[in-house]
Amino acid sequence: AIPTIVRALDPSSTEQLWIIDAYALVFAGLLLLFGALGDRYGRKRALLLGLTLFAIASLAAAWSQSPTQLITFRALMGIGAAFVMPATLSTVTVVFPPHERAGAIAAWAGFAGAGGAIGPLASGLLLERFWWGSVFFITVPFAVVLIVAILLVVPNSADSEHQPIDYAGAGLSVVALVGVVFAIIEGPEVGWFAPLTLAAFSVGVIAAVGFVQWELRQDHPLLDPRLFLIRRFGLGSLTITIAFLAMFGMFFLLTLYLQFVLGYSPLGAAVRLLPFPAILIALAPRNPLLTARFGTRSVVAIGFTIQSAGFAAASLLTTTSPYWFVLCAVCPMAIGMALLMPPSTNAIMGSLPRDKAGVASAVNDTTREVGGAVGIAVLGSLLATGYTDKLGTAADFLPEPLAELAQDSIGGAMIAAQSAGEEAAGLIVASQQAYVDAVGLPFLVAAALGLAMAILIWQTYPDDEPHIAP
Repeated sequence: AIPTIVRALDPSSTEQLWIIDAYALVFAGLLLLFGALGDRYGRKRALLLGLTLFAIASLAAAWSQSPTQLITFRALMGIGAAFVMPATLSTVTVVFPPHERAGAIAAWAGFAGAGGAIGPLASGLLLERFWWGSVFFITVPFAVVLIVAILLVVPNSADSEHQPIDYAGAGLSVVALVGVVFAIIEGPEVGWFAPLTLAAFSVGVIAAVGFVQWELRQDHPLLDPRLFLIRRFGLGSLTITIAFLAMFGMFFLLTLYLQFVLGYSPLGAAVRLLPFPAILIALAPRNPLLTARFGTRSVVAIGFTIQSAGFAAASLLTTTSPYWFVLCAVCPMAIGMALLMPPSTNAIMGSLPRDKAGVASAVNDTTREVGGAVGIAVLGSLLATGYTDKLGTAADFLPEPLAELAQDSIGGAMIAAQSAGEEAAGLIVASQQAYVDAVGLPFLVAAALGLAMAILIWQTYPDDEPHIAP
């Protein structure tokens, strides 16, 4: 929905990133605390509270009148989601017996990953007939149905030991995550060495160091940092982070490409990304059979390798690429995600006892959301910098405000072209060429990260299979 929101609310390039990342930033910052609260006071209660808040914030977001309002309500949606997500995976982990748990987690991972691709399809269907706010309003009736279903069929579960919540550690974790990700998002816009960027990085790093030191001294830590020394837990967390960094960045880049370069409608663009969730949903539940036969290390390493091949193919897209070539990039990305997500999620969840399923789930979700936020920020910033450079002086004939709009993003160039008169066609062609010239680098960066992870997993992941905690 971002291109449609650009036309309706005219957000700047930075505001476009924040419309997406405000949700992810708040979500990621609160997951550990809210996962622990779900463990302590009941996961069913966390689901119900989170869905209610999410629905209210979605309703408000649907009628936002400015980018600032939309960013604010997106952040509130992130608060609701931070209650929901840890409770989903932790409930699955607790409900299913050990011999069925790997398959249940694989199914969860497939649908969780597919959600990121189904969203654009739902958005496209809605945007064909309704206003941009419908993409938020549609979640309200779903939330109502889910609340009723949860009340009827989901059992409540909680930590049987009733351990106290480490609120000080939670506060430090929020400051650390928000500080670092804020700096990553704002750095390309205001400068990596600007006072705001350096201050945010400094606050985030100091809070992260303080969090580690504090947690090491607690009898009941929110998250024991020593868990990351367990290779399955640490590598599983890193795998999810890098995988979602690439996936969220890919959706951001390809949505703009399909709509503004190839000229598809929002629905047309979404339909052409539908193979991604279809492959995830079909392959992810079958992953336990592959890991049982070939081992987690081999499956995850191969997954990263296949995913990287897709990103490398995407770096070759042009202004006239046929759709089958887009598929040659999207399908390997989806196959790679279907191979690496379920065993990595299983490794994280299997490292902690069931009473701490909410915290384990929160770590899994935090890595997903931090990876997604960083992916959109870093790959989007690489794109924005390259686009401005490649566009050059093509928009200089416009009045200064319109020229700046065109140089800011390809969406801005499309808006500016409406006032460009006879030179509109030339500006559109120049902006489309600038986009494809610039988008190759972020796709290659994603491919390189995937190959580096494949090598790391192959060399360091334990040979034996992860134990599922009782």
